[in-house]
Amino acid sequence: MDRLFSPISVGPFELDHRVVLAPLTRMRTEPAHVPGDLMVDYYTQRASSGGLLISDATAVSPLSIAYVDAPGIFTEQQMRGWKRMTDAVHAKGARIFLQMWHAGRQAHPANTGGLTPVAPSALRSLEHAAIRDGNGNIVEAELVVPRVLEIDEIAAIVEQFRRGAELAKQAGFDGVELHGANGYLFEQFLLDGTNQRTDRYGGAIENRARFLFDTLDAVVAVWGPGRVALRLSPSGTYGTMSDSDPHATFGYVARRLNDYALAYLHVIEPRIRGIVEQATQEGDVTSKDIRRIYRGTVIAAGGFTGDSAEQIIADGHADMVAFGRMFISNPDLPHRLRNGRPLAPYDRSTFYGGDARGYTDYAVDSAAMV
Repeated sequence: MDRLFSPISVGPFELDHRVVLAPLTRMRTEPAHVPGDLMVDYYTQRASSGGLLISDATAVSPLSIAYVDAPGIFTEQQMRGWKRMTDAVHAKGARIFLQMWHAGRQAHPANTGGLTPVAPSALRSLEHAAIRDGNGNIVEAELVVPRVLEIDEIAAIVEQFRRGAELAKQAGFDGVELHGANGYLFEQFLLDGTNQRTDRYGGAIENRARFLFDTLDAVVAVWGPGRVALRLSPSGTYGTMSDSDPHATFGYVARRLNDYALAYLHVIEPRIRGIVEQATQEGDVTSKDIRRIYRGTVIAAGGFTGDSAEQIIADGHADMVAFGRMFISNPDLPHRLRNGRPLAPYDRSTFYGGDARGYTDYAVDSAAMV
């Protein structure tokens, strides 16, 4: 796997290999959405082989939280919790970006202090939220019809992302990634299946992309070039998402991104649609399609093995590959892939919420660490 384990530059950073920890929602914070000891241990374990880590999706406001016990970056207390983690990751020689996130209509009033979720249009997602019931158990709940955002409220959300970017900088992150995928607020504006607005944020793709690029401008102003990234799921359907012409929509976004000195563009392959894996379909938008347009660094994600990761880099369709599920159960994943060691299976029942089980209790393969 010579290509997967060759050096690469990401923004101002030199990395020894191209295996990336994908951003994964694990729902393991302490009260008030603060990262605690458990999260510090989790990230430190996965930093042992250096490289690039991307954090859990992290809310920029109380209204942007989709899942109970997901982390935030809108208070000083949350920032200090993250600072403990970034210090530990850096001590292991790794780099880490904070993924910033607004759930939009994917939020639930039980997780937002009773506030009605917001979206570009009053269309309900048919997915379910993870909330805590009256007995303290995490359960699924149907989502509600969101409230339509006023134009001045959109500007206020851009400001929340800017403030989150400032707090992320104080927390010691190496950069930030905007979560523009998986049916959350940026994608709700981008796709015409969820955006029925007739003002300057709706209609033509130039208008539907305005919120995303307004936010990019604000965050880049905080971090500067090479320290901001974006994640997209051009063929994703999670969140009851759809678009009449995804090639045109994401082609427009990719072309405009050439004007930004991003650290990377993170693309979810179409075989992964939210949490479901299925065959690629005709008309899907792949990393290969994005690569034809976008000239910067591309991270591909979505059900990769070591061999398929090596192949997509060899084919020139991506520069790095993000691993999720297998990085959960193999905290030493880069070492195992480099040395051809067997991979430990993951336990899906422990993915979301809980304690150390299925989170920080996976063993390291000592033979892989040579």
